Amino acid sequence: MEGTKQMFENLRETVAAYKARDPAARSAVEIALLYPGVRAVRSWRLAHRCYERGWFFLARWISQRSRRRTGIEIHPGAKIGRRLVIDHGMGVVIGETAEVGDDCLIYHGVTLGGTGKESGKRHPTIGSNVLIGAGAKVLGPFTVGDNCRIAANSVVLSAVPPDCTAVGIPAKIVRGPATPENYAAEVDQVSVSDPVAAELAALCSQVEALRMCIEQTREAEGGHKG
Repeated sequence: MEGTKQMFENLRETVAAYKARDPAARSAVEIALLYPGVRAVRSWRLAHRCYERGWFFLARWISQRSRRRTGIEIHPGAKIGRRLVIDHGMGVVIGETAEVGDDCLIYHGVTLGGTGKESGKRHPTIGSNVLIGAGAKVLGPFTVGDNCRIAANSVVLSAVPPDCTAVGIPAKIVRGPATPENYAAEVDQVSVSDPVAAELAALCSQVEALRMCIEQTREAEGGHKG
């Protein structure tokens, strides 16, 4: 009975989280029955219980069945916190040793994976209240701290401190710790600066300055010869 009560409490919390974060959500029934992220996490909970009991084949069967139905692959060995929201969800992959904290928001195309070089703990640990934008890849056995924001299509290959925003390939910190008032704010994925683009712009400026210097030197040498 306690397990059933906990299941419904988890579902109630999850539906409330989707309603708070998805402006397209119309009703609790629609979210609970039709949203692939809700269905994927619900299947993961069952698969994870089987995994913990050593029923590995059954656990993988449940997770692979869920993958075919939702387009979301969560390994039964992964650890998922409460109120996870997977928006759209198609193409999301969460590896065996990945850990995801409470109140996280993950968009479609996200991978929480490994680099293929580690054994044991191979996948990232994601803190609480973390947003991971569409298409982002977080690869390796490191930690992304609480309240972090990973911008869309970023590739994160090393630890991100709490309360920071990471952007780019490979990802770099472009925004430091937020104030407590901004912890719940979502990252503006349109106007966040790209550190790679900034470096390229700086390099172009240096090249242009060198070009002008060379031209001035040539003009000076031509004047002396005349």
